[in-house]
Amino acid sequence: NEGVEDGRETVRRDHGCFGCGEDNPCGLRLRFETTGPGAVEARFVPRRQDEGFFGVVHGGIVTAMLDEAMAWATFAADIRAMTAKIEVRFRRPVRVGDELRIVGRVVGARGRLVEAAAEIRSADDALLAEATASFVAVDAAQAQAWRERYLGSASDAG
Repeated sequence: NEGVEDGRETVRRDHGCFGCGEDNPCGLRLRFETTGPGAVEARFVPRRQDEGFFGVVHGGIVTAMLDEAMAWATFAADIRAMTAKIEVRFRRPVRVGDELRIVGRVVGARGRLVEAAAEIRSADDALLAEATASFVAVDAAQAQAWRERYLGSASDAG
């Protein structure tokens, strides 16, 4: 069910997003699956190029993974929004080479404001990092442009 929105449409991967795009040679290329309304999950094994301190994933990369999970959760809720504020808590070191489970979910929406949460867990389910964020829904014209770019066919790319 890779990259599914509303259980109907597959999200294209031919773009340069650092978090999920296939066209970014330096990116993470995360692949989220919808697990429920406004909820997503991905598996990822951090690489050496994601390192900060020796053997530990850079905090900015950890933050990017959490932000990406929450953005995908808004997408899974059929809301097109951008991050306005994010707060991250690093609980334990995220290690290079360890399999991770990255989960995001929408926890509330009021008007244009969307609240989301995400966490990164180890293979043995230990909580490694977590975040909450506020997203702001984009206007209708931007939402439509994103639908056409990310949900259209590859021949529609621009």
